[in-house]
Amino acid sequence: MNPIDDGVMPKTQPASPAAYLAALPQDRRATIGTLRDLILKHLPPGYVEMIGYGVLAYGVPLSVYPSTYNGQPLLYAGLASQKHYCSFYLTCAYMDERKTAELKAAFAKAGKKLNMGKCCVRFRTIDDLPLPAIGKFIASVPMKAFIKQYEAVKPPKKAVKKLGKT
Repeated sequence: MNPIDDGVMPKTQPASPAAYLAALPQDRRATIGTLRDLILKHLPPGYVEMIGYGVLAYGVPLSVYPSTYNGQPLLYAGLASQKHYCSFYLTCAYMDERKTAELKAAFAKAGKKLNMGKCCVRFRTIDDLPLPAIGKFIASVPMKAFIKQYEAVKPPKKAVKKLGKT
């Protein structure tokens, strides 16, 4: 029995990227699998593929950079199957207006319509994406540069309320 309902991942997090893909319907598996292969081909050294935030995630391992605001690995990119579309997350575009402009220009140059939130590119099929530009975009931010980018916009740690006399 397939745990996917209309292309949406189950509430429980898959154990591995292979399990994530195996749980998808065939059409979604082909779409997500093609983009996954492109990401892995262009991913700069140091980033690792994992399951994080319920999606296929590509990020900085905690062994390299443990001081994140939420205790999770820094997410560089991610892939997900949603109910009505697929999502491609690009955190570096969210943190850098120049990268966002670069991505918009790449879609326009390829004649593709960009459906984007803050860092989420929504698409239905692999044909909706300018794949050469996506590969170039993924390859464009080395891990050390991404960590610097994160540190420049790092959310403040939550204030801890001291107990006792006031």
